[in-house]
Amino acid sequence: MNAPRGRIASGSIAFRRINRAMAFGGFSIFALLYCVQPLMPLLAQDFHLTPAQSSLALSVSTATLAVALLASSSVAERFGRKTVMVASMYSGAALTLLCAFTADYAQLVGARALLGLMLGGLPAVAMAYLSDEIEPTSLGLSMGMYISGSAFGGMSGRVLSALVSDFVSWRIAVGLLGAAGLYAAWEFSRSLPPSRHADTRPPRGPGFIDGLRVHLRDPGLPWLFALPFLLMGSFVSLYNYIGYRLLAPPFELRQSAVGALSLLYLLGIFSSMWAGKLGDKLGRRNVLWLLMGVMIAGLLVTLHDSVFAVVLGVGVATFGFFAAHSVASSWVGRRARPPQALASGIYLFFYYLGSSVVGWATGYVWELWAWTGVVGMLGAILLVGLGIALRLRSLAPVPVAPG
Repeated sequence: MNAPRGRIASGSIAFRRINRAMAFGGFSIFALLYCVQPLMPLLAQDFHLTPAQSSLALSVSTATLAVALLASSSVAERFGRKTVMVASMYSGAALTLLCAFTADYAQLVGARALLGLMLGGLPAVAMAYLSDEIEPTSLGLSMGMYISGSAFGGMSGRVLSALVSDFVSWRIAVGLLGAAGLYAAWEFSRSLPPSRHADTRPPRGPGFIDGLRVHLRDPGLPWLFALPFLLMGSFVSLYNYIGYRLLAPPFELRQSAVGALSLLYLLGIFSSMWAGKLGDKLGRRNVLWLLMGVMIAGLLVTLHDSVFAVVLGVGVATFGFFAAHSVASSWVGRRARPPQALASGIYLFFYYLGSSVVGWATGYVWELWAWTGVVGMLGAILLVGLGIALRLRSLAPVPVAPG
């Protein structure tokens, strides 16, 4: 299949190679970043921490990742997109291995902070790469494949770390994931074709400040940048503290059983691709607000005091989150004008900033008001996101620029 303007369409060999690479890239960043999430109760026990303090092992890495994302586009323009993404994956895997040998919690938090900085070379650059290389009518599917890899990585990292830590130790679990990250980096490097369209552009383009002005003047992009803060902050908080609830009475589940809850990420693997194609077909404005409603509904179901209801609610919320993220991120890629990598970086800056800030703050809500307070806080955040999605329904589309 030939794509207009020399871009890659679904069904081609290059399209399959890109999707294979992005699946490994999405797997790596989410597995390495979030493998400590189900370990938070164990870290609190081993290092004598409160839930909010133990969440720093995750929150500090997402915070430094958010900062790194803002510089990733400039670095990628200088050294090449593929080079930066490959270096990011290898260094992230090496730092994860280092985390397994830290002597105390301060060293672990420091290594995790550096991990976030190193991983910053992948997410925004990957979104910009897809936006430039894939023809518009296939972009939703390709972005969905990347997010599906992220869902699989998040699931695998959490399940493996919980399972191994239950029977051996959390250090061995983290070390195994570091080794898996090295393999994913090798697969990514050999599968991904070099960027063609970015390399043929004039070397001088909008700088950071000028590019920021371009994106913030757009009537839709600032709202799309706000959404990931709310979406990811709520989603990470859900998984951060549902473990504490299920380990305590009346559930009293084992650590491995709590980690198995991450198998629900399989729903995200399906929903991200499904929603990407649905957004391509029906329009993102007509799909996004419905998916926000699905996430809210799932959150409310978790209030019921039965394991079945909790699992069902987390599953519905997971389905809604990955679907909404797939639609919103591809919308940014479709709407943004040069520098596109900066637009992706801003989107992901708020995505990971939400993970850090909301994920940390929700720990104090858990300590004060338990699960009812957590659901109340996250429900209010998601209602704001639903309002933004409804506002975006009236946004005028931007014509596809010639390439």
